[in-house]
Amino acid sequence: MSSHDLLGLDVAVEPEAWRSIGFAVDHGGICSADGVSIRLGAAGRKIVAWSLDGVASGTAIDGLITAHAPVGRAATDHPNGTVALDHLVVLSPAPERTVAALAEHGIEPRGRRHTDQYGPPFTQTFFRVGTPVLELIGPDEPTGDEPARFYGIAFTVADLDATAAFLGDRLDQVKDAVQPGRRIATLRRKAGAGIPVAFMSPAPD
Repeated sequence: MSSHDLLGLDVAVEPEAWRSIGFAVDHGGICSADGVSIRLGAAGRKIVAWSLDGVASGTAIDGLITAHAPVGRAATDHPNGTVALDHLVVLSPAPERTVAALAEHGIEPRGRRHTDQYGPPFTQTFFRVGTPVLELIGPDEPTGDEPARFYGIAFTVADLDATAAFLGDRLDQVKDAVQPGRRIATLRRKAGAGIPVAFMSPAPD
C-alpha cells in the first residue's frame, strides 16, 4: 500500500438502509468493497470521516476528519452488483487551499478539469487514494472560508444494467459518464442511502 490509501469511511446512516438497497453489511455495520470498509451507523451527518493509511486518527485535512480504520470481514458479493468503490467526492469553497492541505500529507493531484456543463463553472481536481479516486470539486475562484466536506461516493458495479434492474425506480436513468466508455446512474433520495451514491459501469479494458 501507498502511504495514503483509502481504508474506510464512516457514514451516518443505519446499516439496514444499505442492506435494503443491495449492499452486504456485516453484523458490525461494515460494508466492504475491494479493500475499502464503510462503517455505517456513525454519529453525525452524511460522511463523517475517512481512514487513510499513514494518517493518524484525529487528523483534520482542511476539515476532512480522519478516523480509525473500520475492521470488517472481507468483501462478499453485494446483491446490487457492487465490486469496488470507484471515487469519493469532496466539496470545497477554496479548492487550492484544500489541494495544499492534501499535499502536506503526500496526496498530490493527478489531473484537473474545468467545466460548466452542470451550471456555474467549477473545477474538478483528481487524486489517487489507493485504487479509488478522490474527486475534489469547487469554484474556479474561492467563495468562502468554510472547511472542505465529504459529499458522496460512486461504486463500480459488474453490470450496470443488472444493477438498474435490481434497484428499479430507486435509481435514476443510466447515462454516459464523463469518463470515456463508462456509464453512470445515481440513486434517488427516496432509496434512503443517506448520502449521494452513484453506480458506474466498469472501466473499459
